Amino acid sequence: MKLDAIKAWFRQASFYAEEAYHAPYRSAIARAQREQDDLFMLLVFSEMMGVPNPASYYTLELQPILLERFHDWHQRMGMEHSPLDHFRCC
Repeated sequence: MKLDAIKAWFRQASFYAEEAYHAPYRSAIARAQREQDDLFMLLVFSEMMGVPNPASYYTLELQPILLERFHDWHQRMGMEHSPLDHFRCC
């Protein structure tokens, strides 16, 4: 019983130590993840925007999945309206 309490305390202390260690890096990690997501979205939708994409055959099946995030992406990239002529999301 006492051993379980000590283990629980160490688990809790370890959790708080990890949180304190990772806290300063969270924004940098989130920014890097967002940049990778933006690049991936550009790769997936590049063929629709007129940029040749050698992997278009493989990224074509991902377009329906990523369409729900497309509006947020094009606004984050600084485009007020959808850059796609045949797809209006705004």
